[in-house]
Amino acid sequence: MSPPFRADHVGSLLRPGNLAQARKEKNVRVQQQAIRDVVAKQEAVGLQSITDGEFSRDWWHLDFLAQLEGVTLKENPGPKFGGTEEQPPIPVITGKLRYARQVMVGDFMFLKSITNKTAKFTIPSPSMLHLRGGRAGISRDAYPDMAAFWHDAAAAYREAIAAFAQAGCTYLQLDDVAFAYLCDAKIRDNCRRNGDDPDALPRTYAQTINQALEGRPEGMTITMHTCRGNFKSAWVAEGGYEPVAEAMFSSNVDAFFMEFDSARAGGFEPLRFMPRGKRAVLGLVSSKTGALESKEDLKRRIDEAQKFVPLEDLCLSPQCGFSSTHHGNQLSEDEQWRKLERVVEVAAEVWR
Repeated sequence: MSPPFRADHVGSLLRPGNLAQARKEKNVRVQQQAIRDVVAKQEAVGLQSITDGEFSRDWWHLDFLAQLEGVTLKENPGPKFGGTEEQPPIPVITGKLRYARQVMVGDFMFLKSITNKTAKFTIPSPSMLHLRGGRAGISRDAYPDMAAFWHDAAAAYREAIAAFAQAGCTYLQLDDVAFAYLCDAKIRDNCRRNGDDPDALPRTYAQTINQALEGRPEGMTITMHTCRGNFKSAWVAEGGYEPVAEAMFSSNVDAFFMEFDSARAGGFEPLRFMPRGKRAVLGLVSSKTGALESKEDLKRRIDEAQKFVPLEDLCLSPQCGFSSTHHGNQLSEDEQWRKLERVVEVAAEVWR
């Protein structure tokens, strides 16, 4: 089976205790050994898609975005993650946007070299260059016309995707919180304050993704993951996918990893807009808590989703990564691996 697999996962995994210090000291040997260990554990639980746990970065998005020319990081003035003092910075555009050098390609090549399974790599979606700062976060000197900004964003991503393909990547995921965030009234209000129309943004984001995928390399599966925030088990947004589903599903990716682990994400009804031939990866297992979901509940919810999408177009995964940032979420490594084992077990029983 080509990706996404019936049992899949978003990408990030809890970091071992010595990794943060090793990264501060630029100790590549320790970092690479940690990645070797986490690859072996993924293979042992039966996963077919293997990531580096995002051990080669500190933030799911910022390490990549900050390496694009024209991007600067600044303090986030908008809606915050609840219950946490530290907040991730946001990317703003201070100059012309360009993919001037290879970004994270070496990290992917190391991952590919240590697994015989499908090496999966994740990067933030191009919408992440815009969502948090909006028009107010994009230099008017560099981009008096937003059409030029979106053109350059798509061009930078085309080059990034081509670089990963040339390195042998066959499974790339665009991590995108934008669509799910825009289901939340407070995020939409923040967009208006930033000078944007939240009703128009989903189509703009989808069109930019589609332009980024123009001429996409043959043999590469490209998926999208969307959720409502994941920072030390905290979240930012809530609301079902209904307001953005049609625009989101117009993105020319092969599959959609979607958060469905709580009432915060709404019901499965928006899946009716997904075109046949695409896959929805149901994020039914929470990466935010250690409580293990029962097989019966997971199977029941997969049955519910079948009212809108045929079983052959569905897969199963956690709703997000277990450590979207170097801080990790509020569960143990043992709980993390039990959850991934549960995903593999249920998928094997549902898709016989």
